[in-house]
This record gives sequence, structure tokens and C-alpha cells, in this order.
Amino acid sequence: MMTGPEVMDVARDAIVTLLIVSAPLMLVGLVVGVVISLLQALTQIQETTLVFVPKIIAIFLALLIALPFMADRMHANFVRIAAHITNG
Repeated sequence: MMTGPEVMDVARDAIVTLLIVSAPLMLVGLVVGVVISLLQALTQIQETTLVFVPKIIAIFLALLIALPFMADRMHANFVRIAAHITNG
């Protein structure tokens, strides 16, 4: 049976893994959104689809590039959780 501190360690590891795995996609979305907003402000083009299409494409490309890293981090977290469960 797991103790309270062990449960907190597993929860903390899960949250840190979530932040690390989601960070590349969130940063790409943020950067593309700021660049497109700046471009819209400079050119005074206020088309709503101008924001979504480049952001979706950039996030998809970032997902393709970052997927091995994300999978490795999630696998490592799963192995740590499985080790906690089996060592009980």
C-alpha cells in the first residue's frame, strides 16, 4: 500500500510530466499567435481565419517533430508509476 508522501510524489511527477510534454506545443501556439496578431495589427487585416489556420498548421508540425520526445517522457513516467505499483 502506498503512503501519503508516495502518492504526492506520483502526483507531482504526473503534473511535471504534463507540463513538460505540453510545453512545446503550447509555446509554438503562443509564438505563432503573437506573430499573427502583430501582423494583423500592422496591416489592419482582421480576418479570423488568418489566426487559426497558421496556428493549426504550426502546432501540427510541432507535434510531428516533438512526438518522439513527448512519447519518451510519457513512457518514462509510466515506468516510474508501474515501479511504484509493483514495489508497493
